[in-house]
Amino acid sequence: MTRLVVGPFNRVEGDLEVTLDVADNQVQAAYVNSPMYRGFEQILKDKPPLDALVYVPRICGICSVAQSAASAQALADAMGLKSPENGLLAANLTLAAENLADHLTHFYLFFMPDFARDYYRNRSWFSAAQARFKSVRGSATAEVLPARAKFMHLMGYLAGKWPHTLSLQPGGSSRSIELAEQIRLSILLTEFRLFLERTLFGDKLESVSSLDSESALLAWMQSRKSKADLPRFLEISYDLNLHKLGRATDRFMSYGAYHEGGNSLFPSGLWEEGQIHTLDISAIREDVSHSWMEGEAALAPATGYTLPQPGKTGAYSWCKAPRLNGLVVETGALARQLMAGHPLVVDLVLRHGGNVTARVIARLLELARVLPAMEEWVKRLRPGEPFCNNATPLDDARGIGLVEAARGSLGHWLEIRKGKIANYQIIAPTTWNFSPRDTAGNPGALEHALVGVPIEDNNDGAPIAVQHIVRSFDPCMVCTVH
Repeated sequence: MTRLVVGPFNRVEGDLEVTLDVADNQVQAAYVNSPMYRGFEQILKDKPPLDALVYVPRICGICSVAQSAASAQALADAMGLKSPENGLLAANLTLAAENLADHLTHFYLFFMPDFARDYYRNRSWFSAAQARFKSVRGSATAEVLPARAKFMHLMGYLAGKWPHTLSLQPGGSSRSIELAEQIRLSILLTEFRLFLERTLFGDKLESVSSLDSESALLAWMQSRKSKADLPRFLEISYDLNLHKLGRATDRFMSYGAYHEGGNSLFPSGLWEEGQIHTLDISAIREDVSHSWMEGEAALAPATGYTLPQPGKTGAYSWCKAPRLNGLVVETGALARQLMAGHPLVVDLVLRHGGNVTARVIARLLELARVLPAMEEWVKRLRPGEPFCNNATPLDDARGIGLVEAARGSLGHWLEIRKGKIANYQIIAPTTWNFSPRDTAGNPGALEHALVGVPIEDNNDGAPIAVQHIVRSFDPCMVCTVH
């Protein structure tokens, strides 16, 4: 048995280190370390409740809206405050704009450049992949960055700025939309649709959304090879058998996304053994047995705390180990689409389990499914009607805010005493996916997904299969440790 330490990883948000126990050229065990402690929970303690809306977006610069949305929902829950319909629509649009931009960034700038590396120079598709996806110099970069920048103009109209907007409030959105701005939002969405249909999919969004099985996906790919980037990825993925790589526990969780009253575009739930179950958030506990954190028992986030204990015996990460009913779950776009019952994603997971290919497909499928919903939300805005209800002062209260960030389920648990924040606990998506072991010794989702992976000598840093798996989760390590 040999030990291989991999890291830091490039094209990953934040700091990540993975230790691999290797025998017979395969990973026997993996230990995922989030090596940078940040401590936002201590920063928030004793602050006025509404100050959380200023602090929590600074947890991360690329998913700051998701943090804002979770905080606003936790405060709204504590206040018993409801948002007008305009506020709900504007909040959904703001979060969706960030999530879709993250999906696009992950595919083109974080994930696909790995296939332009010289390691794959003997593959038939290599020359085309290198010309298209090589970091900085590939032709895709020159197309994607301007399209993404133009799409993010949505944030100017919806939120005033990005990142770290203050528009999302407990009572809705403080940035009301005027009629002329509503028209501009529609134009921006139409332009982004055209980019996706021409460049990423080579087909109408609705046609992509209607794909209902792996066989239908592969037939669709054959008719569009070399014409668009998703078909290019599928050709590469199936040639490399990425659909057989990176399988974790096949237990998935989602809080549900884009709520409107009692309805959600993507519902909440727990997927286990091919069945969807009602999600019980009261069953969430945070284990710190292998974290550099104080504490012994696994506590519910509402009563938990985040106090560092560097040098703790048996610990190897600043990340806690959240568990649902004591079980490891995976979260992300793949989980959302399973809970929504999308037939393509369900078929992929039933055939091969959660894997590298399925995670990427689920993200791109969300681009095809969410953008039409955004078009409808913009049409339903009513300029001149209220977008936000006023927040109310709080003395003693508790609140929970649950949202779906691009990378998965994000939860904020808030307690207020005597008008100040007494406790604030955050569980980010990558905290779930990249958690260390728990008291029972169960590895986290990524740790599980890396077991059995072949270790090849690529003379270029981390084993390439390990990098594909890590990036398939699209980690955000700065959120992981809050």
